[in-house]
Amino acid sequence: MDRVALSGLKGRGHHGVFPEERENGQDFLVDLVLGLDTSRAAAEDDLTKTVHYGVVAEEVVRVVEGEPVNLIETLAERIANQCLTHQPVEEVEVTVHKPHAPITVPFDDVTITIHRRRP
Repeated sequence: MDRVALSGLKGRGHHGVFPEERENGQDFLVDLVLGLDTSRAAAEDDLTKTVHYGVVAEEVVRVVEGEPVNLIETLAERIANQCLTHQPVEEVEVTVHKPHAPITVPFDDVTITIHRRRP
């Protein structure tokens, strides 16, 4: 399985369980690793035989900026499901970063990483 990775996709979302998170929003970052076979695309030098990562990036940011959810786990699941709508993608690893989570102690980041495969 080959891998196409995108790092640091950024969108402003209103996800979280606290009212201030829903009202004010915050930046979320997303890292993706898409698993697919790229050999046919490489052999034919044909974009239509692989995943268009620019389109995937735009879709992921739309999910982040879309309908609010309580949990970043739910957000990661929605992103994974969107990535798996692309036919060549067989599996995906999604990491959602919430660097401005409402935590009362110093921290650098909060992340959730999930792995999903096409059924």
